[in-house]
Amino acid sequence: MSSDSIKTMVREKYGTIAKASETKKSSCCSSGCCGSGEVDYTVFSQDYSKLDGYVPEADLGLGCGIPVESAKIKKGATVIDLGSGAGNDCFIVRRMVGETGYVIGIDMTEEMIGKAKKNNAKMGYDNVEFRLGEIEKLPVDDAVADVVISNCVLNLVPDKRKAFGEIIRVLKKDGHFNISDIVIEGELPAKLRTVAELYAGCISGAVSKKEYLQIIKDAGFGNISISSEKNIDIPDDLLLQYMNEKDLKEVRSSAKIVSITVYGEKS
Repeated sequence: MSSDSIKTMVREKYGTIAKASETKKSSCCSSGCCGSGEVDYTVFSQDYSKLDGYVPEADLGLGCGIPVESAKIKKGATVIDLGSGAGNDCFIVRRMVGETGYVIGIDMTEEMIGKAKKNNAKMGYDNVEFRLGEIEKLPVDDAVADVVISNCVLNLVPDKRKAFGEIIRVLKKDGHFNISDIVIEGELPAKLRTVAELYAGCISGAVSKKEYLQIIKDAGFGNISISSEKNIDIPDDLLLQYMNEKDLKEVRSSAKIVSITVYGEKS
């Protein structure tokens, strides 16, 4: 798929999730409600419910980690959340930065931005805003943020080098990022890399962990570290929608899908 077709497909999928969440307690494809041929986009999600500032309506279960926990966010900081969805991480960050800080959520899906703004109106925060835009071309001036976070979104971005180039551009000197994402250990079969549904589900768009860390280093970040790492067990019945039993065994033996939370500093 071309870069533009990938973005269109992802935008449509997550727009559908945002719309469906208005009438359901969770996303349109949460565990147990996926129909045939659909991907469970919540398969990687972790429990946010005990974090201070948690807003249930903003949690669509679409992440693969909890980057806010290890992001070293201080009172008064300016924080940007990439792929902010309905605002889940942004509202928790707002409790961390307090009234003197500022939070900017960026998402390329109009429906998600609309839902996030609706949630923010209920909270009454005047130092949280949501902007429509793409990660490869952020609608933010240079050197604005103390911290950039993101949760299971950069794997959806076609040009990851451009994305990390944008992250280092919008960070202040001595700023840092803390990002949860999906990477691959081993070799993901070509058959899976061509499945659009699995791209939107954060699988087909993932690169190897080695390549991911090299992209970060090449962007100019230092003091790079992984604070958490967890193997993700994709259900057999999901993968069997796109391959036979023989291919499934090959996948299980040749590749691991891993959730990592990565930290890096702008010097």
